[in-house]
Amino acid sequence: MNNKEKGDFGEEVAINYLLSKGAKLLEKNYRLKIGEVDIIVKIGDEIVFVEVKSRSNLRYGYPCESVNFKKRKKIVEIAKYYITKNNLHNISIRFDIVEVYLSEKRVNHIMNAF
Repeated sequence: MNNKEKGDFGEEVAINYLLSKGAKLLEKNYRLKIGEVDIIVKIGDEIVFVEVKSRSNLRYGYPCESVNFKKRKKIVEIAKYYITKNNLHNISIRFDIVEVYLSEKRVNHIMNAF
C-alpha cells in the first residue's frame, strides 16, 4: 500500500469512527488553493475540522506530531473561509486530529488538538 492509499484508507477509517460516535459528515477533502481539510463534521452543536494522520509504525514519531504550525495555520485559514462561506458565525468550532494506527487497527481521537 503506497502513502496515498494509506491516507485514503485512514480517512475512511476516521469517517466511520466519527459517524459511529454520532457525527454528521459535512465535507470530505475540502480543498482550497492553500490546502485541504480532511474531514468536516458536525458533532452536537459544534462544527469540527478534522485532520487525519495514518501510520503503519512509529518510526517517524506519533501521527499527531506531523501536524506542525504551518499545517495548523492552513487548516485554520480554510476553516475561516468555510465558516464565512456557509454563514456559520454563531456556531462553536473546534480542531481535532484523528490518528489511525494501521498495524494495530486502532484509532486515537484527539479533541481540541489546537
